[in-house]
Amino acid sequence: MEAGVGIVVEWWAPPLVVFGTLLGAVGAVYFKKASCKLKPSFSVLIANHELFLGFFFYGVSALVYIVAVRGGELSVIYPLVSTSYIWVCLLSVRVLGEQMNTVKWLGVLLIIAGVSVIGLGA
Repeated sequence: MEAGVGIVVEWWAPPLVVFGTLLGAVGAVYFKKASCKLKPSFSVLIANHELFLGFFFYGVSALVYIVAVRGGELSVIYPLVSTSYIWVCLLSVRVLGEQMNTVKWLGVLLIIAGVSVIGLGA
């Protein structure tokens, strides 16, 4: 695939981006858990395992994105990153016990619809 030559998307690129968004959402959950333990102390910071797990999952997510964008045009592949909002909503309910209301679920449905429209345009 060459940049600027039509819209060519390798079959593996979209699922890889979605997998990357899941990893990033896991990182966000760990950051949220880590934030509850943050204190202005170096020893407490070093002992905050959730903080390091958050960085790890975010870092792996970024590496997955780098590989995935090689498989298609950025304007087609990158909008799939918005699926991270879906994962964050699901994980925050499941892992953190947060509440979702009708408006939030409507937002999730709109994200799914938007990503689908972009996918159809490719």
